Amino acid sequence: MTMMSGEDPASNRVRKLAALLSADVEGYSRLMGEDEAATVHTLTVYRAVIQTLVQQHRGRVVDSPGDNLLAEFASVVDAVQCAVAFQRELGIKNAALPLHRRMKFRVGINLGDVIVDGERIYGDGVNIAARLESLAAGGGICIAGSVHEQVKTKLALGYEDLGSQHVKNIAGPVRVYRIREQPGAAVPLSWMHAPGGPALWRRGALAVVLLALLGGGGVSIWQLVARALPSSPTKPSIAVLPFVNMSGDSEQEHFSDGMTEDLITELSRLNGLSIIARTSAFTYKGRAVKPQQVSRELGVRYMLEGRVRTANNRIRITAQLVDGTTGYHVWAQSYDRDLDDIFAVQGEIARMITRSLAVQLTAAEEKHMGSPYTTSAKAWEYYMRGTQRYRRFTPADNAEARALFESAIAEDSEFSRAYAGLAATHRQDWIFAWTQRADSESQAYEKANQAVRLARREPEPKPSLPYALEQLGYVEVYKNHLQEASDAANEVLRSSPNYADAYALAAHVLIYQGKPEEALQKTQEAINRDPKYPFFYDYHRGHAHYVWGLQTSPKNPDVGKRHFEEAETHLRTALKKNNNFRSARLYLVAVLSELNRQPEAVSEMVTYRNMGGRTGDRIVPYKDESIRRRLLERLRAAESGA
Repeated sequence: MTMMSGEDPASNRVRKLAALLSADVEGYSRLMGEDEAATVHTLTVYRAVIQTLVQQHRGRVVDSPGDNLLAEFASVVDAVQCAVAFQRELGIKNAALPLHRRMKFRVGINLGDVIVDGERIYGDGVNIAARLESLAAGGGICIAGSVHEQVKTKLALGYEDLGSQHVKNIAGPVRVYRIREQPGAAVPLSWMHAPGGPALWRRGALAVVLLALLGGGGVSIWQLVARALPSSPTKPSIAVLPFVNMSGDSEQEHFSDGMTEDLITELSRLNGLSIIARTSAFTYKGRAVKPQQVSRELGVRYMLEGRVRTANNRIRITAQLVDGTTGYHVWAQSYDRDLDDIFAVQGEIARMITRSLAVQLTAAEEKHMGSPYTTSAKAWEYYMRGTQRYRRFTPADNAEARALFESAIAEDSEFSRAYAGLAATHRQDWIFAWTQRADSESQAYEKANQAVRLARREPEPKPSLPYALEQLGYVEVYKNHLQEASDAANEVLRSSPNYADAYALAAHVLIYQGKPEEALQKTQEAINRDPKYPFFYDYHRGHAHYVWGLQTSPKNPDVGKRHFEEAETHLRTALKKNNNFRSARLYLVAVLSELNRQPEAVSEMVTYRNMGGRTGDRIVPYKDESIRRRLLERLRAAESGA
């Protein structure tokens, strides 16, 4: 795109079209208040990095007052590549700093008309870039729709559409996109064949993977990918799309869904693959989509599609592996087996995928691929049906799920995942008071521990252990055993680093431990593995900002207010995805109260009570008792007005 310039007849000043990059430091006032000298030193070093990279990308720094920086480029591609590059470099430098001293820049990029006045530039183009910057998270990049149109087919990055945003002092809405990591985003083949070969590829791959830093992912994600990249710069990426139920009976849907989930689990254990998590994959259920669309939206190169038909204790499965960049089939196969052979078929499909993509398996992965986690196809069927009911998140479905998990255990008394599911139903009854059973808490704890004991007895790779530990971790949280919950989450992450929900559990624990910033980083790591993430990730983000707001408000009310406003945004998003989620509704009451919007808080409390919620016995296991007291105080005030 050629950028034109010309004279403004009214003022004799030159106008031109430019790519504008605006950046500032998140939490700069806090950093200065805590240690002014250290902050100035870090800012000086980081600004020098940015200025160098701006020059390397054929740009010019226009101004840099305080913690702000404005740069212009002749090309939007150069501007975006520059932002990506300096976020990576600053992420590396932040790794050497304590968490509370890390300096994260927010970046906004716009393509717009500006007025040139000597070395200065003015106009709405500059103002919009600054407003986009304010929408970005620390370490993040937001771009205007005009920028997205120019770079979307030129740069192998992920782009999240944030819709049209109304920003301060700009007359009309602005279309905004957030750059984010998309695991395994396709990279132009020319990179692999360019001078420098694999070394150049690794540098290019870093430019893609560094985006895990964005949106608050921070240094911990960078450290993770920086360790992984040198050994596997060309790791294939894949999404397992929901298999289609061809049986003509909706009651058989659990077979096709179960097959999909098991294959995701099987492939996610392999170090040589990058696999998209279940929630993102299931957003395509029932939709006719082109492979290229899935590749673009999830940032994967390959996708597995399939169909399942069951009849007369037989199962017919058709699977095909598709290259999302071309739409061509890489491999296809049909299986016609007895229902009891379903686990063997799953193992064969996983094995064919690894062979087709030339994935190098470890000796242990080769030996244990396809290891079943139950000996009974009937137990597996009950378990999958129970999982379907559990995810509907209502008291009635929770009760049905419990009965189905119990039926699974009756078929296979050592079925660890069924015990984990059973523990989850008791936990929901306990914390949401969905039943009058007095033993819900003890049953949740007992069944979760039983799930872990059985999982530890499984042969390697102990496929049920991550799920069992996850459920035990959640029970430990609500029993106020925060260290035990943290230990469970960390054990899952060590053994299953692709398991997105384990990062969500870790975030949940960190919030109650009073570490909201670390919790937001863990949530971002979960999102990086599950781009179309579930509602409870939004809840964790809202909960973290709520706690952070309480922690910062006494010393800096303005910062606290911004955290509460951020909390409101995430909690409303969670409720938009799942209006039955009472925890998000309850914290929304507290947040609105902190924002002095008491009538709205009372209204939300009425809705919460109509959903069957109560506050008197609310389980809030914060390490800091003052947070618990403040929460309950605000909830009771809203309840008294309801």
